Amino acid sequence: MSDLDVRLVDAPPSIPALFARAVATSRGRAGATAPLPTHRLMMTGVRQDVRRLADYAEVTGGVLSDRLPATWLHVLTFPLQVQLMAGRDFPFPMVGLVHVANAMTQHRPVRVEEELILSTWTDTLAPHRKGHTVDLVGEVRVGDEVVWEGRSTYLARGRGAEAGPPSPSPGAPGPGPGAPGPDAPQLAIPQTELATWRLPADLGRRYAGVSGDANPIHLTALTAKALGFPRAIAHGMWTHARALAAVQPRLVDAFTVDAQFVKPILLPSTVVLRGGVTDGVGALAVTSRDAASRHLFLQVSRP
Repeated sequence: MSDLDVRLVDAPPSIPALFARAVATSRGRAGATAPLPTHRLMMTGVRQDVRRLADYAEVTGGVLSDRLPATWLHVLTFPLQVQLMAGRDFPFPMVGLVHVANAMTQHRPVRVEEELILSTWTDTLAPHRKGHTVDLVGEVRVGDEVVWEGRSTYLARGRGAEAGPPSPSPGAPGPGPGAPGPDAPQLAIPQTELATWRLPADLGRRYAGVSGDANPIHLTALTAKALGFPRAIAHGMWTHARALAAVQPRLVDAFTVDAQFVKPILLPSTVVLRGGVTDGVGALAVTSRDAASRHLFLQVSRP
């Protein structure tokens, strides 16, 4: 992605305001026939709000330390993603997009006291059996050093394509093996049970409070029903963060994690974490108690 068109952002955008703008401008989007935005959003001089970071660690089951969780760096870049998707030059309505996959690479531990440069841009509009997917790429730098990269894959439902999604560009963090989300292959569920989690009805509101992701499908049964869900659902990135926090002591300094979000978790609910990580490599799955419902697959590897 060329840096010829970099647009600086002075402060983290307000996600609720962007959601409201996205709803108001959802009609008339050109869809897959239109090009993706060609600019990169960048925010410099980013310092940590340690109190908010501590609340994030509490909600996601992590341990507050002098190293930032890899999933927290996604949280920091997410408002820039939302600003891109809410823009009039983004081809799809943001409301209704489904986050089906996520990939991130931590090149080295990022410390709380380091000043960060955040950026994000769009990439890889691809046909999918249920419509089209589009990637939002994030990057975190310390000075000139890239310390973290992420790629969120969103599905815009519509007229499908038999070919399905192609592989990501060489060298870019990809969405993991196979087609993302609802069309993911039936990966084998790891047998080892690591933990059982009882998720309360207010989990979506609690995670929204620390992450800023106030999508109505996560907040209340009423707002979720308006968007087609029987009740509020857990954030996929909460599940991702909770699973990674559970194996944090077994991660190495540099790692890649590929996530596939398969089936939403209705709140309240009880789920099971299965699998394991050894020496920075392994597989994890979050399922229902009887393993009949598969919610999340994670593949952890060395970059």
